[in-house]
Amino acid sequence: MAENPELKLRKAQPSDAQEIWEILQQAIEKRRFDGSLQWQDGYPNPETVKNDIEKGAGFVLKNGLQTVAYSALIFNDEPAYSSIDGKWLSDGDFLVIHRVAVSEEFRGKGVIKEMFRLFEEYALQNNVFSIKVDTNFDNTPMLAILEKLGYTYCGKVYVRSGERMAFEKILKK
Repeated sequence: MAENPELKLRKAQPSDAQEIWEILQQAIEKRRFDGSLQWQDGYPNPETVKNDIEKGAGFVLKNGLQTVAYSALIFNDEPAYSSIDGKWLSDGDFLVIHRVAVSEEFRGKGVIKEMFRLFEEYALQNNVFSIKVDTNFDNTPMLAILEKLGYTYCGKVYVRSGERMAFEKILKK
């Protein structure tokens, strides 16, 4: 995957919260418009963003000064992943990707691929060689991205609002 030097990943700051929430609201509406049940239950919300930032888990993808995407990246801490209806590829340290959202203006422009490349780089910089992610069964854009980027379907996990499809990718050193 070709690197895009214009896009930079950095930890979100409290000053980013409003812009992040606007991007998440666009993603929530897109999920609704696509007929998905994901994110239609009041989550994520501004409190989620605030908590992500306070915990150092919120990340923004910037194109110059403009925020183009958001995600939460969490090391080894996803209680729902301790019980999977299936089997993870690995049992060691892992990076969890949650709440991936891209600004309407940048959808369909390869932003997600670059974002995931930067997530992999971030994991490797922290000596972590596994990335785990889950998504709703009806989130076809994310399912297509995960397949295209080499993530392996591992089974089902259960989170707040029900069953999710769980994926893992083992990174090479």
